[in-house]
Amino acid sequence: MHPNPRQLTLLTVVQTRGSVTVEQLADKLGVTLQTVRRDVQRLADQGLLTRFHGGVRVPSSTVENIAHQQRESLNAQGKARIARAVAAAIPNDCSLILNIGTTTEAVAKALMHHTGLRVITNNLKVATILSPNPKNEVIVIGGVVRPRDQGIVGEAAVDFIGQFKVDIALIGISGIEADGSLRDFDYREVKVSQTMISHAREVWLAADISKFNRPAMVEVATLSQIDRLFTDAAPPEPFPELLAEAQVRYEVALP
Repeated sequence: MHPNPRQLTLLTVVQTRGSVTVEQLADKLGVTLQTVRRDVQRLADQGLLTRFHGGVRVPSSTVENIAHQQRESLNAQGKARIARAVAAAIPNDCSLILNIGTTTEAVAKALMHHTGLRVITNNLKVATILSPNPKNEVIVIGGVVRPRDQGIVGEAAVDFIGQFKVDIALIGISGIEADGSLRDFDYREVKVSQTMISHAREVWLAADISKFNRPAMVEVATLSQIDRLFTDAAPPEPFPELLAEAQVRYEVALP
């Protein structure tokens, strides 16, 4: 299932507020209660929302991410806008490192016609997308391959990255909490992302609006370690102030 624009708006409202009643959603979207209940049921069936009596909230787990296929369909249009904005900012003839995630996979698709790139990645999907272009070079990080998303993790991956210093580390993330921490679910993946950050001249974060106020267990970094943020809607409170304090340049990729 690919959520339609109304359902994506519904998801954004819930993810921004954490929880919301069916009546509040109907008022916000300007539709009937029946329409909201039908949308909520479909999104809950996909594991994107959790229902409770009279309302809906974001899935509560801080220890396990939703499935890769579900994440691919979640706000796919927003991720595509982010990807185009990131690609427009990346010059030809530079070195990049991309981590695991559906947003970085969207960025890879937007970079397919760049030239002179040297791309290092622990994401086999990213490598598959970019490798057919003979004008770029793709280097796959060694390590343990996770079956669920073809991401490469583990100590071997950390050691491999230590050889390089790239122009830009483009990082996807599972959640950005209100204390300014960037978080993910798998500590092995986190170790790899932390090493990418420390071996880059600039760190760019690509995160759609659903990532704000989303909890996850393991801290990857803080906003103060990020140079640029690309997202698809204006960040909710308190993030504008946090971004300003951390001196992060951010770009909202509007439709």
